[in-house]
Amino acid sequence: MLQLDENGYRISGEGVSVELLPKEFALLKFLYRGKGRAFSREQLLEGVWPLEYPVERTVDDHIYRLRKKLQPFSGIGIRTVRGFGYCLTERTAARGVDASPSSRDGELREKMAEVFAKYHQYGQGRSMLALARQQDVLGYELDGFYSVYIHFVEGDVEWLLRGEAPLAERLYSLLLFLLLTEEPEEGLAWCERVLEARILPPMQHRELEILNVLEPFAAAGRAEEALERLKLTREAIKEPGYENFETPVANAELYVRLMTDTPEAEIRRLIQRVETMIQGKPFLRDIGSCNLSKGLWKLKKNELVAGEALIDEGLSVLELSGFVPMKLFALYRVRYFCRKYDFKGREGVTRKYESLFQEEQARCGLPELRTEMIKLLNDCLTL
Repeated sequence: MLQLDENGYRISGEGVSVELLPKEFALLKFLYRGKGRAFSREQLLEGVWPLEYPVERTVDDHIYRLRKKLQPFSGIGIRTVRGFGYCLTERTAARGVDASPSSRDGELREKMAEVFAKYHQYGQGRSMLALARQQDVLGYELDGFYSVYIHFVEGDVEWLLRGEAPLAERLYSLLLFLLLTEEPEEGLAWCERVLEARILPPMQHRELEILNVLEPFAAAGRAEEALERLKLTREAIKEPGYENFETPVANAELYVRLMTDTPEAEIRRLIQRVETMIQGKPFLRDIGSCNLSKGLWKLKKNELVAGEALIDEGLSVLELSGFVPMKLFALYRVRYFCRKYDFKGREGVTRKYESLFQEEQARCGLPELRTEMIKLLNDCLTL
Protein backbone atom coordinates (compact mmCIF):
# COMPACT_ATOMS: atom_id res chain seq x y z
CA MET A 1 0.00 0.00 0.00
CA LEU A 2 1.34 3.44 -0.90
CA GLN A 3 1.74 6.10 1.78
CA LEU A 4 1.08 9.60 0.45
CA ASP A 5 2.79 12.46 2.30
CA GLU A 6 1.11 15.70 1.25
CA ASN A 7 3.59 17.91 3.12
CA GLY A 8 6.54 16.78 1.00
CA TYR A 9 4.74 15.48 -2.13
CA ARG A 10 6.37 12.14 -1.34
CA ILE A 11 5.10 8.59 -1.80
CA SER A 12 6.42 5.64 0.16
CA GLY A 13 5.98 1.89 0.23
CA GLU A 14 7.93 -1.35 0.14
CA GLY A 15 10.90 0.42 1.71
CA VAL A 16 11.07 2.91 -1.17
CA SER A 17 10.37 6.65 -1.06
CA VAL A 18 9.95 8.86 -4.14
CA GLU A 19 9.41 12.61 -4.38
CA LEU A 20 6.89 13.94 -6.90
CA LEU A 21 6.16 17.35 -8.33
CA PRO A 22 2.99 18.97 -6.89
CA LYS A 23 0.77 18.25 -9.89
CA GLU A 24 2.17 14.73 -10.25
CA PHE A 25 1.25 14.15 -6.61
CA ALA A 26 -2.25 15.59 -7.09
CA LEU A 27 -2.81 13.38 -10.14
CA LEU A 28 -1.61 10.26 -8.36
CA LYS A 29 -3.76 11.05 -5.33
CA PHE A 30 -6.82 11.45 -7.57
CA LEU A 31 -6.18 8.16 -9.34
CA TYR A 32 -5.28 6.31 -6.14
CA ARG A 33 -8.53 7.29 -4.44
CA GLY A 34 -10.40 5.84 -7.39
CA LYS A 35 -8.08 2.89 -8.06
CA GLY A 36 -9.56 0.32 -10.37
CA ARG A 37 -11.78 2.95 -12.00
CA ALA A 38 -11.06 4.42 -15.41
CA PHE A 39 -11.06 8.22 -15.75
CA SER A 40 -11.25 10.18 -18.98
CA ARG A 41 -8.75 12.93 -19.67
CA GLU A 42 -11.54 15.47 -19.19
CA GLN A 43 -12.32 14.06 -15.72
CA LEU A 44 -8.66 14.18 -14.77
CA LEU A 45 -8.33 17.75 -15.99
CA GLU A 46 -11.37 18.79 -13.95
CA GLY A 47 -10.23 16.91 -10.86
CA VAL A 48 -6.55 17.88 -10.85
CA TRP A 49 -6.45 21.17 -12.75
CA PRO A 50 -9.64 22.97 -11.65
CA LEU A 51 -9.95 26.59 -12.79
CA GLU A 52 -6.90 26.10 -14.98
CA TYR A 53 -6.77 25.71 -18.74
CA PRO A 54 -4.30 22.95 -19.62
CA VAL A 55 -4.65 20.82 -22.72
CA GLU A 56 -5.26 17.07 -22.84
CA ARG A 57 -1.60 16.57 -23.64
CA THR A 58 -0.87 17.83 -20.10
CA VAL A 59 -2.51 14.71 -18.67
CA ASP A 60 -0.53 12.43 -20.97
CA ASP A 61 2.77 14.10 -20.05
CA HIS A 62 2.08 13.77 -16.33
CA ILE A 63 1.01 10.14 -16.72
CA TYR A 64 4.25 9.40 -18.56
CA ARG A 65 6.36 10.87 -15.75
CA LEU A 66 4.26 9.19 -13.05
CA ARG A 67 4.71 5.77 -14.63
CA LYS A 68 8.48 6.19 -14.54
CA LYS A 69 8.42 7.26 -10.90
CA LEU A 70 6.12 4.39 -9.91
CA GLN A 71 8.45 1.75 -11.35
CA PRO A 72 10.12 0.96 -7.98
CA PHE A 73 6.74 -0.03 -6.52
CA SER A 74 5.72 -3.56 -7.45
CA GLY A 75 2.06 -4.15 -8.13
CA ILE A 76 1.18 -0.48 -8.79
CA GLY A 77 0.67 0.77 -12.33
CA ILE A 78 -1.33 3.12 -14.53
CA ARG A 79 -3.16 1.37 -17.34
CA THR A 80 -4.18 3.12 -20.54
CA VAL A 81 -7.85 2.56 -21.38
CA ARG A 82 -7.84 2.79 -25.15
CA GLY A 83 -9.97 5.62 -26.48
CA PHE A 84 -10.96 6.78 -23.00
CA GLY A 85 -8.27 7.60 -20.42
CA TYR A 86 -6.36 6.03 -17.56
CA CYS A 87 -6.84 3.73 -14.60
CA LEU A 88 -4.58 3.07 -11.60
CA THR A 89 -4.27 -0.65 -10.90
CA GLU A 90 -2.95 -2.74 -8.03
CA ARG A 91 -1.84 -6.32 -8.49
CA THR A 92 -3.15 -8.64 -5.80
CA ALA A 93 -1.73 -11.93 -4.65
CA ALA A 94 -2.87 -15.16 -6.22
CA ARG A 95 -6.09 -16.50 -4.75
CA GLY A 96 -5.53 -18.64 -1.68
CA VAL A 97 -1.86 -17.64 -1.31
CA ASP A 98 -0.75 -15.70 1.78
CA ALA A 99 2.01 -13.34 0.65
CA SER A 100 3.10 -12.65 4.26
CA PRO A 101 2.75 -15.82 6.35
CA SER A 102 5.26 -14.38 8.84
CA SER A 103 2.66 -11.77 9.88
CA ARG A 104 1.00 -14.50 11.98
CA ASP A 105 4.23 -15.28 13.83
CA GLY A 106 3.79 -14.16 17.45
CA GLU A 107 7.51 -14.33 18.20
CA LEU A 108 8.30 -12.03 15.27
CA ARG A 109 5.65 -9.61 16.42
CA GLU A 110 7.22 -9.45 19.88
CA LYS A 111 10.68 -8.90 18.40
CA MET A 112 9.43 -6.08 16.19
CA ALA A 113 7.73 -4.48 19.20
CA GLU A 114 11.12 -4.55 20.95
CA VAL A 115 12.71 -2.80 17.96
CA PHE A 116 10.02 -0.10 18.06
CA ALA A 117 10.55 0.32 21.79
CA LYS A 118 14.27 0.82 21.25
CA TYR A 119 13.70 3.43 18.52
CA HIS A 120 11.14 5.08 20.82
CA GLN A 121 13.70 5.18 23.62
CA TYR A 122 16.31 6.85 21.41
CA GLY A 123 13.77 9.34 20.09
CA GLN A 124 14.13 8.12 16.51
CA GLY A 125 10.66 8.84 15.26
CA ARG A 126 11.70 8.72 11.61
CA SER A 127 13.03 5.19 12.12
CA MET A 128 9.74 4.14 13.68
CA LEU A 129 7.74 5.58 10.81
CA ALA A 130 9.98 4.01 8.16
CA LEU A 131 9.64 0.60 9.80
CA ALA A 132 5.88 0.93 10.21
CA ARG A 133 5.48 1.72 6.50
CA GLN A 134 7.25 -1.50 5.52
CA GLN A 135 4.95 -3.95 7.33
CA ASP A 136 3.74 -5.47 4.07
CA VAL A 137 7.27 -5.98 2.71
CA LEU A 138 8.83 -7.22 5.97
CA GLY A 139 5.84 -9.42 6.74
CA TYR A 140 4.93 -8.46 10.29
CA GLU A 141 1.94 -7.01 12.11
CA LEU A 142 2.51 -3.82 14.09
CA ASP A 143 2.02 -4.00 17.85
CA GLY A 144 -1.29 -2.50 19.03
CA PHE A 145 0.28 0.32 21.05
CA TYR A 146 2.65 1.40 18.29
CA SER A 147 -0.05 1.20 15.63
CA VAL A 148 -1.58 4.19 17.44
CA TYR A 149 1.62 5.83 18.65
CA ILE A 150 3.12 6.29 15.18
CA HIS A 151 0.21 8.61 14.36
CA PHE A 152 1.12 10.68 17.41
CA VAL A 153 4.77 10.76 16.34
CA GLU A 154 3.97 12.07 12.85
CA GLY A 155 1.40 14.59 14.10
CA ASP A 156 -1.56 12.92 12.41
CA VAL A 157 -4.22 14.56 14.59
CA GLU A 158 -7.03 13.83 12.15
CA TRP A 159 -6.39 10.09 12.46
CA LEU A 160 -6.19 10.36 16.24
CA LEU A 161 -9.63 11.96 16.17
CA ARG A 162 -11.29 9.59 13.72
CA GLY A 163 -9.08 6.50 13.47
CA GLU A 164 -10.33 2.96 13.88
CA ALA A 165 -8.40 2.27 17.13
CA PRO A 166 -10.41 2.35 20.38
CA LEU A 167 -10.84 5.89 21.70
CA ALA A 168 -9.19 4.99 25.01
CA GLU A 169 -5.96 4.30 23.08
CA ARG A 170 -6.11 7.64 21.24
CA LEU A 171 -7.25 9.89 24.06
CA TYR A 172 -3.91 10.72 25.69
CA SER A 173 -2.34 11.75 22.38
CA LEU A 174 -5.32 13.97 21.64
CA LEU A 175 -5.05 15.63 25.04
CA LEU A 176 -1.37 16.44 24.49
CA PHE A 177 -2.14 18.00 21.12
CA LEU A 178 -5.00 19.98 22.64
CA LEU A 179 -2.60 21.46 25.21
CA LEU A 180 -0.72 23.00 22.29
CA THR A 181 -3.82 24.93 21.17
CA GLU A 182 -4.80 26.26 24.61
CA GLU A 183 -3.46 28.94 26.91
CA PRO A 184 -1.56 27.26 29.80
CA GLU A 185 -4.29 27.85 32.40
CA GLU A 186 -6.90 26.23 30.17
CA GLY A 187 -4.48 23.41 29.40
CA LEU A 188 -3.94 22.77 33.10
CA ALA A 189 -7.70 22.71 33.64
CA TRP A 190 -7.99 19.98 30.99
CA CYS A 191 -5.21 17.98 32.65
CA GLU A 192 -6.82 18.25 36.07
CA ARG A 193 -10.22 17.17 34.73
CA VAL A 194 -8.72 14.17 32.92
CA LEU A 195 -6.69 13.13 35.96
CA GLU A 196 -9.70 13.45 38.24
CA ALA A 197 -11.89 11.42 35.89
CA ARG A 198 -9.21 8.69 35.54
CA ILE A 199 -10.18 8.00 31.93
CA LEU A 200 -6.64 7.25 30.72
CA PRO A 201 -4.86 3.89 30.86
CA PRO A 202 -2.80 3.64 34.11
CA MET A 203 0.64 4.24 32.53
CA GLN A 204 -0.56 7.29 30.60
CA HIS A 205 -2.39 8.64 33.64
CA ARG A 206 0.86 8.42 35.59
CA GLU A 207 2.91 10.05 32.82
CA LEU A 208 0.50 12.98 32.64
CA GLU A 209 0.53 13.33 36.43
CA ILE A 210 4.31 13.32 36.92
CA LEU A 211 5.67 14.82 33.68
CA ASN A 212 3.39 16.45 31.14
CA VAL A 213 1.74 18.90 33.55
CA LEU A 214 5.08 20.44 34.58
CA GLU A 215 5.54 22.69 31.54
CA PRO A 216 1.95 24.08 31.53
CA PHE A 217 2.38 24.92 35.24
CA ALA A 218 5.58 26.83 34.45
CA ALA A 219 4.12 28.48 31.31
CA ALA A 220 1.08 29.62 33.32
CA GLY A 221 3.31 31.47 35.79
CA ARG A 222 2.79 28.80 38.45
CA ALA A 223 6.36 27.55 38.50
CA GLU A 224 6.38 27.17 42.28
CA GLU A 225 3.54 24.66 42.00
CA ALA A 226 5.53 22.87 39.30
CA LEU A 227 8.49 22.64 41.69
CA GLU A 228 6.20 21.10 44.31
CA ARG A 229 4.93 18.62 41.72
CA LEU A 230 8.55 17.73 40.92
CA LYS A 231 8.91 16.25 44.39
CA LEU A 232 6.21 13.69 43.52
CA THR A 233 7.84 13.16 40.12
CA ARG A 234 11.28 12.37 41.54
CA GLU A 235 9.79 9.75 43.84
CA ALA A 236 7.68 8.24 41.04
CA ILE A 237 10.58 7.70 38.64
CA LYS A 238 12.38 5.60 41.24
CA GLU A 239 9.78 2.92 40.57
CA PRO A 240 10.59 0.06 38.15
CA GLY A 241 9.72 0.88 34.55
CA TYR A 242 10.56 4.58 34.75
CA GLU A 243 14.32 4.33 34.14
CA ASN A 244 14.17 6.38 30.93
CA PHE A 245 12.14 9.17 32.53
CA GLU A 246 15.14 10.55 34.42
CA THR A 247 16.51 12.76 31.62
CA PRO A 248 13.11 14.09 30.40
CA VAL A 249 12.28 14.98 34.01
CA ALA A 250 15.63 16.74 34.42
CA ASN A 251 14.95 18.67 31.19
CA ALA A 252 11.49 19.61 32.46
CA GLU A 253 12.98 20.82 35.75
CA LEU A 254 15.52 22.92 33.83
CA TYR A 255 12.69 24.67 31.97
CA VAL A 256 10.70 25.18 35.18
CA ARG A 257 13.76 26.72 36.86
CA LEU A 258 14.29 29.02 33.87
CA MET A 259 10.75 30.30 34.43
CA THR A 260 11.64 31.31 38.00
CA ASP A 261 14.33 33.51 39.53
CA THR A 262 16.62 30.55 40.11
CA PRO A 263 20.26 31.65 40.69
CA GLU A 264 22.63 31.29 37.75
CA ALA A 265 24.82 28.80 39.60
CA GLU A 266 21.85 26.46 40.02
CA ILE A 267 20.96 26.73 36.30
CA ARG A 268 24.56 25.85 35.41
CA ARG A 269 24.41 22.84 37.72
CA LEU A 270 21.17 21.63 36.15
CA ILE A 271 22.53 22.01 32.61
CA GLN A 272 25.67 20.06 33.53
CA ARG A 273 23.50 17.35 35.09
CA VAL A 274 21.37 16.98 31.94
CA GLU A 275 24.43 16.97 29.69
CA THR A 276 26.01 14.23 31.82
CA MET A 277 22.83 12.15 31.51
CA ILE A 278 22.82 12.66 27.74
CA GLN A 279 26.38 11.38 27.47
CA GLY A 280 25.18 8.05 28.87
CA LYS A 281 21.86 8.08 27.01
CA PRO A 282 22.19 10.19 23.84
CA PHE A 283 18.50 10.28 23.01
CA LEU A 284 17.58 12.81 20.32
CA ARG A 285 14.58 14.28 22.12
CA ASP A 286 16.63 14.98 25.24
CA ILE A 287 19.51 16.50 23.25
CA GLY A 288 17.14 18.83 21.41
CA SER A 289 15.30 19.86 24.59
CA CYS A 290 18.55 20.56 26.43
CA ASN A 291 19.88 22.77 23.62
CA LEU A 292 16.60 24.67 23.59
CA SER A 293 16.74 25.35 27.34
CA LYS A 294 20.35 26.48 27.07
CA GLY A 295 19.25 28.88 24.35
CA LEU A 296 16.50 30.30 26.54
CA TRP A 297 19.01 30.79 29.33
CA LYS A 298 21.26 32.73 26.96
CA LEU A 299 18.33 34.94 25.98
CA LYS A 300 17.60 35.57 29.63
CA LYS A 301 21.19 36.81 29.97
CA ASN A 302 20.71 39.07 26.90
CA GLU A 303 23.05 36.95 24.76
CA LEU A 304 20.81 37.12 21.71
CA VAL A 305 23.01 35.57 19.00
CA ALA A 306 24.14 32.63 21.13
CA GLY A 307 20.60 32.09 22.41
CA GLU A 308 18.98 31.95 19.00
CA ALA A 309 21.70 29.66 17.69
CA LEU A 310 21.14 27.16 20.51
CA ILE A 311 17.36 27.30 20.12
CA ASP A 312 17.63 26.72 16.38
CA GLU A 313 20.04 23.84 16.98
CA GLY A 314 17.61 22.28 19.45
CA LEU A 315 14.72 22.61 17.00
CA SER A 316 16.86 21.07 14.24
CA VAL A 317 17.62 18.03 16.41
CA LEU A 318 13.93 17.63 17.24
CA GLU A 319 13.10 17.92 13.52
CA LEU A 320 15.72 15.24 12.85
CA SER A 321 14.11 12.98 15.45
CA GLY A 322 10.85 12.98 13.49
CA PHE A 323 8.76 13.52 16.64
CA VAL A 324 6.37 16.26 15.51
CA PRO A 325 4.86 16.81 19.00
CA MET A 326 8.31 17.32 20.54
CA LYS A 327 9.07 20.18 18.18
CA LEU A 328 5.66 21.70 18.90
CA PHE A 329 6.20 21.52 22.66
CA ALA A 330 9.65 23.09 22.21
CA LEU A 331 8.07 26.05 20.41
CA TYR A 332 5.40 26.16 23.14
CA ARG A 333 8.18 26.61 25.70
CA VAL A 334 9.77 29.40 23.68
CA ARG A 335 6.41 31.17 23.28
CA TYR A 336 5.70 31.41 27.00
CA PHE A 337 9.28 32.18 27.93
CA CYS A 338 9.15 35.18 25.57
CA ARG A 339 5.86 36.30 27.09
CA LYS A 340 7.34 36.20 30.60
CA TYR A 341 10.76 37.82 30.16
CA ASP A 342 12.03 41.03 28.66
CA PHE A 343 15.41 40.58 27.00
CA LYS A 344 17.49 42.05 24.22
CA GLY A 345 15.85 41.47 20.82
CA ARG A 346 12.69 40.07 22.39
CA GLU A 347 10.30 41.43 19.76
CA GLY A 348 12.14 39.82 16.84
CA VAL A 349 12.65 36.52 18.66
CA THR A 350 8.98 36.39 19.62
CA ARG A 351 7.87 37.08 16.07
CA LYS A 352 10.24 34.46 14.62
CA TYR A 353 9.27 31.57 16.89
CA GLU A 354 5.59 32.46 17.08
CA SER A 355 5.49 32.17 13.30
CA LEU A 356 7.22 28.77 13.46
CA PHE A 357 4.78 27.62 16.14
CA GLN A 358 1.78 28.59 14.01
CA GLU A 359 3.28 26.84 10.98
CA GLU A 360 3.76 23.62 12.95
CA GLN A 361 0.22 23.84 14.36
CA ALA A 362 -1.17 24.30 10.86
CA ARG A 363 0.91 21.38 9.58
CA CYS A 364 -0.97 19.12 12.01
CA GLY A 365 -4.33 20.75 11.29
CA LEU A 366 -4.70 21.86 14.91
CA PRO A 367 -6.55 25.15 14.28
CA GLU A 368 -9.23 23.40 12.22
CA LEU A 369 -9.51 20.33 14.46
CA ARG A 370 -9.45 22.07 17.86
CA THR A 371 -13.24 22.34 18.22
CA GLU A 372 -13.71 18.66 17.39
CA MET A 373 -10.99 17.69 19.88
CA ILE A 374 -12.65 19.70 22.64
CA LYS A 375 -16.05 18.14 21.94
CA LEU A 376 -14.59 14.62 22.00
CA LEU A 377 -12.79 15.19 25.30
CA ASN A 378 -15.88 16.79 26.85
CA ASP A 379 -17.97 13.81 25.75
CA CYS A 380 -15.48 11.44 27.42
CA LEU A 381 -15.45 13.45 30.63
CA THR A 382 -19.26 13.58 30.91
CA LEU A 383 -19.89 9.86 30.37
